[in-house]
Amino acid sequence: MMNKTETEIESRCLAHPVQVEQRAEGETQKPVIIGYAAVFESLSENLGGFREKIARGAFDDVMSDDVRATYNHDANIVLGRTASGTLRIALDDKGLRYEIDPPDTQAARDLLVSMNRGDVKESSFRFMVEDDDWTEDDDGRVVRTIKKFRRLIDVSPVTYPAYPEASAGQRSLDAWKEERNKEPDYLAEQRANALLLAEHE
Repeated sequence: MMNKTETEIESRCLAHPVQVEQRAEGETQKPVIIGYAAVFESLSENLGGFREKIARGAFDDVMSDDVRATYNHDANIVLGRTASGTLRIALDDKGLRYEIDPPDTQAARDLLVSMNRGDVKESSFRFMVEDDDWTEDDDGRVVRTIKKFRRLIDVSPVTYPAYPEASAGQRSLDAWKEERNKEPDYLAEQRANALLLAEHE
């Protein structure tokens, strides 16, 4: 389980494509960026010794967070925000879906051109974990299940589906392995008692 004092931000990139849809607004068309930040119960690629999946219900406590939409997680390129209604997030059977009404800025216009060309088509999100669970199958593969998010920070179309930042997850994995390898209390007590008996013989 993730230490509740952890404040480290993690990010994951999703292979599911993010796309631009044109919607009618009066007599004009406006672009809307649509994608999935995460999908439920889908195993990730290897994140450096473990794979990961998100349990249904993990996002339930963060849906009211003030989430930003950015490009490449760059806080200088804000595409939308839930507090202003220009970013909308929702849960469905597949996962966490988002819709962005991009601003009429040069950065957003450039992004839309790149997306329409197919040059930018991956999606990513940044988060903090409140509760996770670790298991190991018969083949020794370790799986982290994120059961509850502490915070949802942003969703982002990204240029590169870069290797996910899994450092906080790696530390949680290390803590789980350390706890798993600890000798149970009752065995430690038996061992101590046996040593005391041997000393008095």
